[in-house]
Amino acid sequence: MKNILVLCTGNSCRSQMAHGYLSHFTNPEQVTVYSAGVETHGVNALAVAIMQEDGIDVSKHTSNNVEEYFDIPFDYVITVCDNANERCPFFPTQAVKLHHNFPDPSKVKGSTAEVIEEFRKVREMIKAYCNDFVVTNHL
Repeated sequence: MKNILVLCTGNSCRSQMAHGYLSHFTNPEQVTVYSAGVETHGVNALAVAIMQEDGIDVSKHTSNNVEEYFDIPFDYVITVCDNANERCPFFPTQAVKLHHNFPDPSKVKGSTAEVIEEFRKVREMIKAYCNDFVVTNHL
């Protein structure tokens, strides 16, 4: 069994999307996916809606703090924003640490349509990254 942690600042948008896609692209009998933040901000409702558009249900996800997972032996720790990468705590494991800074769609200012479009754009970036990660690592 492989354990993957996706880490972001508040575990509300980007890490939740990545968690959803990694769970979707992997076999749950072989991979367990977790997501957390260096803070907790609650799961963003628009992230839930945007993922649902693509058939991925993250509505039951919770916003968790990384400290809740210190006792899990992770194989991969993926940071999805620069803030989390800089603040990522030390994990006493041999986890492979990966980083990709995705834009934060929750920070976009503009009309509702512009904000939704940014969420969709970031979702597609995260989807492609997660698919590539799973293929590259034979998960």
